[in-house]
Amino acid sequence: MLFPIALISMGVMGWIASFGLTLERLRVAENPAASTACDISPILSCKSVMLSEQAALLGFPNPLIGLSAFFAPILVGMAILAGAKFAPWFWRLFLLGQVFGIGFVIWLFTQSAYVIGSLCIYCMVAWAATIPLFWMVLGRTMRDGNLGKSEKLGEFVYSWSWVFTLMSYLVLGVLALIQFWDYWVTLI
Repeated sequence: MLFPIALISMGVMGWIASFGLTLERLRVAENPAASTACDISPILSCKSVMLSEQAALLGFPNPLIGLSAFFAPILVGMAILAGAKFAPWFWRLFLLGQVFGIGFVIWLFTQSAYVIGSLCIYCMVAWAATIPLFWMVLGRTMRDGNLGKSEKLGEFVYSWSWVFTLMSYLVLGVLALIQFWDYWVTLI
């Protein structure tokens, strides 16, 4: 019961963040001088991130990817609650989507922190939704035998997915703390 609810919750969280960022992007497209609701400081600035070339990786704004991609865990979670059972090929494809998602998060974080020099709050909320989705789906797919003979490892990854999630958050937080240290110390 926890798995489908987590899929739905993280999917909704990521979709809301993507929707908010899409609205902000439309506002800035309409009026380039407008500031966004999440322009809090030089470091926490959605506008500087959304106006970068990295914000449109495939030629259109990245939040549109989130608007479509975050529907998948919502629908899968609802289907599981309704009693659906999926074939192994489905779980492998669903996991592949999560692998692309976590890869995209890592790329976006490195671009934001190390190239653009700002972090987007909406983006970070979407990242915060993607990370547990990846760990849970990886563990569940392995545990159920959909990736070969990896049930025991899958049970471990699935059972401890919350720890892997917290560790992932910690790594990103420490990297951001180190990267923007000169700014953070001015707040003290």
